[in-house]
Amino acid sequence: MSRLQYLSAYPAQIQQQALELVEQDRLGDWLLQRHPQPHQLRSEKALYEYAMALKNRYLRKTPPLNKVCWDNKLHVIRNALGTHSYVSRVQGGRLKSSNEIRVATLFRSAPEAFLRMILVHELAHFKEKEHNKAFYQLCCHMEPDYHQLELELRLYLTQLELNGPIY
Repeated sequence: MSRLQYLSAYPAQIQQQALELVEQDRLGDWLLQRHPQPHQLRSEKALYEYAMALKNRYLRKTPPLNKVCWDNKLHVIRNALGTHSYVSRVQGGRLKSSNEIRVATLFRSAPEAFLRMILVHELAHFKEKEHNKAFYQLCCHMEPDYHQLELELRLYLTQLELNGPIY
């Protein structure tokens, strides 16, 4: 089961089902059936607009989002799929804050649902800093299939590691 490092926190039954898909070389086909096309958001401007649409729909009263970008170092360095950062600095007599989201570049050619799940996760950190019950309730409010998409995303990462891209 060491080939399923992204699924180590899941119950044995789910890990067994995933292992069967891997051993039968059907994981890529299963993912393609669930998510037949990658998203079309290639530029950082398009990514920013997509994230802002999510933020404006669900988190209107949170601080503004200053930057959303692709980051080719994320998956390798921090073992993260996306990050959010909040920086405060004094400018003159005022305190200025900046909110930023970075998404791992490997999601440039991923299914749109996975990108949405990552952005929902990072946007939820604007209101809830910790991964607690309120955080996951907010994620599920913004994306009702959040937990299913997280599992499928972990299966997608397993596919990438073992057999390469599906598209």
